[in-house]
Amino acid sequence: MSNDGVNAGRRRFLVAATSVVGAAGAAGAAVPFVGSWFPSAKAKAAGAPVKVNVSKIEPGQQIVAEWRGQPVFVLNRNAEILAALEAVEGQVADPQSQASEQPSYVDPKHRSIKPELLVVVGLCTHLGCAPSFRPEVAPADLGPDWKGGYFCPCHGSKYDLAGRVYKAQPAPLNLPVPPYSYESDDVIIIGVDQEKA
Repeated sequence: MSNDGVNAGRRRFLVAATSVVGAAGAAGAAVPFVGSWFPSAKAKAAGAPVKVNVSKIEPGQQIVAEWRGQPVFVLNRNAEILAALEAVEGQVADPQSQASEQPSYVDPKHRSIKPELLVVVGLCTHLGCAPSFRPEVAPADLGPDWKGGYFCPCHGSKYDLAGRVYKAQPAPLNLPVPPYSYESDDVIIIGVDQEKA
């Protein structure tokens, strides 16, 4: 009879130990499974969509997001910037963006879905340097005709605030417009076409 008491205690211990080990194994298997629901850094670099909240960008201000390992300029254009685009239209090489990379659903003149919000890949089309955001009008180093835009410090290419390259620049094309869509008035998704959203 004394062996029955030892076996019952041993049985309870083995059941409890097996349950604890089984629960730990289930938790260990669940963590990578749940983690697989979120894109990895490698997936993001390969082109996973990126959400950007544009509600906090003041008119005339720009933020830089990252998509596919590249900088993406997101600029909230005010009325003065939009008027300046009209003023420089004769000075840019491809005013209707016929030769430049952009989705078919963006307006070729403003190079955006909504005129006030510009979304362009921030890499010069000459050799891939990152242009500087230069919104000031007529700075001493860029001359009295400068209405604001992007200036590439590597070889001097200039773009307007629609990402259109000026004539006679080293850069051959306008800054590319990536695929993007509006999730809401305040959130854009870079990497998801507006037509497929």
